[in-house]
Amino acid sequence: MKMQRVSSPKLNEPAPGTWSNCRVYGNQVFIAGMTAGDGKGGVLGDGSVYSLARETFTKIKHLIEAAGGTMNDVIRVDIYVTDIKQREDVWKARREFFSGDFPTSTLVEVRALAIPQLMVEVNAIGFLGGSAG
Repeated sequence: MKMQRVSSPKLNEPAPGTWSNCRVYGNQVFIAGMTAGDGKGGVLGDGSVYSLARETFTKIKHLIEAAGGTMNDVIRVDIYVTDIKQREDVWKARREFFSGDFPTSTLVEVRALAIPQLMVEVNAIGFLGGSAG
């Protein structure tokens, strides 16, 4: 069995030699920290934490689907926010993408993300087909 890189036509790929957005080994899928960055130094959405979180979860959805899975195959998310007081907006967006038993989750406040306007970053781990049955 060999690791595979997965990409989605709906997402920009990172520059060569930096990281992979999504890697799969067997039925395990690993999605790098996604943000609402547009890949050109700007930000998607309206700038609110809710909108940034929604754009971020949308990217994760595109990648898990490109890998052959669904959002319910995600078993864990790690969420990084620059203002912990706005976590309810992140959770509101998260509820739009998961149903049933939600993934395990960590949410922590960080000082900053790569672009000052970004306030949310999320990475995900899943098992393709894990929610079937």
